[in-house]
Amino acid sequence: MPTKPEHILQHIQFPSDLKKYSPQDLPQICDELRQFIIDTVSVNGGHFGASLGVVELSVALHYALNTPYDKLIWDVGHQAYGHKILTGRKDSFHTNRIFKGISGFPKISESEYDTFGVGHSSTSISAALGMAVASRLKGETDRQHVAVIGDGAMTAGMAFEALNHAGIENSNVLVILNDNCMAIDPNVGALKEYLTDITTSKTYNRFRDEISNVLTNISKLGPDAHKYAKKIEKSIKGTLLKQSNFFEALNFRYFGPVDGHDVVRLASVIRDLSEIPGPKLLHCITVKGKGFSLAEQDQTKWHAPGLFDKITGEIKKSTSSTPQAPKYQDVFGNTLVELAEKNEKIVGITPAMPSGSSMNIMMKAMPKRAFDVGIAEQHAVTFSAGLATQGMIPFCNIYSSFMQRAYDQVIHDVAIQNLNVVFCLDRAGLAGADGATHHGAYDIAYFRCIPNMIVSAPINEEELRNLMYTAQQENMGPFSIRYPRGNGVMVDWKQPLKALEVGKGQKICDGENIAILSFGHVGNFAIEACAELKNEGINPAHYDLRFAKPLDYALLHEVFKKYSKIITVEDGCIQGGVGSAVLEFMADHHYQAKVVRLGIPDKFIEHGEQPELWDLCAYDKNAIVRCVKEI
Repeated sequence: MPTKPEHILQHIQFPSDLKKYSPQDLPQICDELRQFIIDTVSVNGGHFGASLGVVELSVALHYALNTPYDKLIWDVGHQAYGHKILTGRKDSFHTNRIFKGISGFPKISESEYDTFGVGHSSTSISAALGMAVASRLKGETDRQHVAVIGDGAMTAGMAFEALNHAGIENSNVLVILNDNCMAIDPNVGALKEYLTDITTSKTYNRFRDEISNVLTNISKLGPDAHKYAKKIEKSIKGTLLKQSNFFEALNFRYFGPVDGHDVVRLASVIRDLSEIPGPKLLHCITVKGKGFSLAEQDQTKWHAPGLFDKITGEIKKSTSSTPQAPKYQDVFGNTLVELAEKNEKIVGITPAMPSGSSMNIMMKAMPKRAFDVGIAEQHAVTFSAGLATQGMIPFCNIYSSFMQRAYDQVIHDVAIQNLNVVFCLDRAGLAGADGATHHGAYDIAYFRCIPNMIVSAPINEEELRNLMYTAQQENMGPFSIRYPRGNGVMVDWKQPLKALEVGKGQKICDGENIAILSFGHVGNFAIEACAELKNEGINPAHYDLRFAKPLDYALLHEVFKKYSKIITVEDGCIQGGVGSAVLEFMADHHYQAKVVRLGIPDKFIEHGEQPELWDLCAYDKNAIVRCVKEI
């Protein structure tokens, strides 16, 4: 072993360096790794509490396993900061989530240690099982496959599906359940209660431990007693333990609960479990935000706090003296309560994102009418459908990219039955530093093709309120409202709510030769572009479509009869989006015009600040100005 320096982490670039130290050095390495994360995230931003909670686990895994030969899959991906630092990215970690820097999530193209790309949750067990079966088919019987599932990810149906399958496969899969009772918000559901019972049940844990002790003593009495002990062991473990442990019932060898912050013990246990064939589950108890007291005390707030003072814990806010427009999310949350106070049929549903979507406003004001269903988007949609069959009006708030997980339920359970479920698609467009897994690029295209579905987007918060009011009227059917992450524009959104005509857009301004057709918040970019162009003597018209489905045919007829050059602007994918809808209209009605579509191109967009990504995709104000001049 090398002589232990005062600072060990500076000498560790890869797991091979970590293995040069003794188990007694691991606590110091954990302390230094935790401080490194605090130092970096406090000045650069990013996810915080989740990675602090798995520092010991990260160190223990890379110490005990032979990564990257052994496959380590993190779920959810924002647990993986410590993993990244230990696998060759310590010196570049300051670029985490920054445009052109490293990703905030595991990414196959970034490192051989990132065995599976992870952004959404609950995929790790399925991926690990697939890798394990592939290893078995290739004869690689010594390779380990470890899924670290935490932050509420076990509540998703996909995790249960994978457990069910893994239990019958004779493959080397180790599931590490990082049990911290949290997603972004506190975990919900019966599984959370069950895990709490396992953790706190002295009777269960003592009974389980004493079985082995008793049977060991019996077996010492002789060969007949040994046979009898084995028979008892098989009977007890095959009945009582399986009946009392969910994971054992699925043919997983269950181990735990163990202290997820005892790194020496963790490393030893993980090494021992690597010697046991077949599916296994290690139940680790951790504290989200471990080692930073404020993050331990308010785990939701410190999930991703932004920039903060690591000494005082003060979260840094904008110093701009300009009044900030409200966030779309907060306007949604307050408007939902306002509507629900007047309409007793309205209920709110979100899959584990109450604070992110501002559904927590209704959950606080009307706790019996707002539901956090856990990380379970499919269930959220069909649960909403069931409510709608009985005359309720569910506002199902799901991030645009998360809605992709429930697409079949939207078609089969809502649209075919023409049920009035209101889908509020948060984080539509380019979501920012979370990158490709979180950008809401596809909802316009994938909702526009569904019969009965209304597809809308507000240009500002006032229109968001009015669209929400419109969607809860009688006989609306499936109704989607998409809006971006963050602030809109300063408007008087306290104006009285009013119903909008479905399928009716609006003219923002008249013009000459060129018409701009925008959809949603990006209409503000067009407004800014038109103002700049008019100062230069160029006078484009601007129309806000408001609805991608049904389209405003009267508005489009007016545009195509009057203008020969048309620019469409959207913050969704160009393929199949609003621009495509306009081209379809033009072809169907035999118009001739030059149409240029601005939107998200046919590629996955990296992470970065929203303005950087708008510029990258060329649909911001400057891009519109250039397009008008070039068309």
